[in-house]
Amino acid sequence: MNFFQIENDAIIAGLFLILLAGIFYSADSNHGFWKKLYGVVPPLLFCYLIPGFLNSYHVISGEASGLYRFATAYLLPASLILLLSTANLKAIFGLGNKALLIFFTGSIGIVIGGPIALYIVSFFSDSFHVAAQEAGYWKGLVTITGSWIGGSSSQLALKEIYGCSEELFVIILVIDALVANVWTALLFYGAGITHKIDAWLGADATLIEDVKKNILKFKETKDKPADLKDLTFILGIGFGGTAVAHACSGLISKMFAPHRDWLISHGLEPFSSQFLWLILLSTTIGILLSFTRVRKMEKLGSTDFATLFIYFLIMTIGMRLDLFNIGANVGLLAVAVIWMLIHIISMIVAAKMIKAPFFFVAVGSQANIGGVATAPAVAAAFHPSLAPVGVLLAVLSHVIGTYAGIISAWLMRLVDV
Repeated sequence: MNFFQIENDAIIAGLFLILLAGIFYSADSNHGFWKKLYGVVPPLLFCYLIPGFLNSYHVISGEASGLYRFATAYLLPASLILLLSTANLKAIFGLGNKALLIFFTGSIGIVIGGPIALYIVSFFSDSFHVAAQEAGYWKGLVTITGSWIGGSSSQLALKEIYGCSEELFVIILVIDALVANVWTALLFYGAGITHKIDAWLGADATLIEDVKKNILKFKETKDKPADLKDLTFILGIGFGGTAVAHACSGLISKMFAPHRDWLISHGLEPFSSQFLWLILLSTTIGILLSFTRVRKMEKLGSTDFATLFIYFLIMTIGMRLDLFNIGANVGLLAVAVIWMLIHIISMIVAAKMIKAPFFFVAVGSQANIGGVATAPAVAAAFHPSLAPVGVLLAVLSHVIGTYAGIISAWLMRLVDV
């Protein structure tokens, strides 16, 4: 343990909020240095890198801290409710078939990419092939499928279904975090040069502009300053809805608990997970509220609260990264890198063919790879009003994650023979 390591979560939370204040202030500055810096490196990237470096140099401990659990249990559901309650769903679904086509292309790229990557590395390295068969690497790799499509709930479900050892799972978690977060960082960078990428893709981004205009149309009237009553109402909706989602998700998961063995045997184990129901219920509550007058909270700053929650959550994710622990298994790392490249190339080729904007690629990919924790953040990097698109696609990812993992596992077992 580092003698100077900060172990008090209150201190870490305060440090993160100070860092966020500095990032927000400098990103809004007209000073030439900040404009050049953030023109190259998006602000959200710093939310990953700064906590990641602090954890890697043992200034803080992401593993020992409870901030990530707090953020995922309370801030994430609240942000989903606040974001979705102000969503113009008609405009979002107006994105049409291209958004779904790119999303599912990314999902298919993950399902088949793992087995293909495992075959390529095994073909070129006999020692890796032998080790993969002896240690059952496919049992660990299939959990990456669950992580990259369905999130942590599907990842843990697949770990239990296929009996991945704890030793292998630890290595997989490190490789998963490294490869996925490098790609996420590149997506944040890509959001800053989206016009150049769209020009290369030959994409027509007018659909996205139309959605932004429709979503922001009701904001054309002058916003009134939020008072104490308004701010309390916003937090009451966000955390009150979170309380309802927690209560109901606990009851639903208990209903499924006695049938856990049956669910596992049929690949449906995530439905016994309280976290999965928490996310689904929070999303449902937000969508239902979007059809009420609560939707007007956007004019009072509800999206700003939700964005702050997401930024803080991103920092708690970043604090779990060990930027120096990348050499645990070079072969498995090679599989994950090739796997990610297959996912990326498949989406870019599809986007090029149908002239889809880079926004669809970035959010569709992150909805798969990052899920509800980061897909809204990536979408918000293009424009805050587009964050709900990331949420909806990420929830779809949660639904198909375990099933996709089962298919990928079957293909990996064929390769591993």
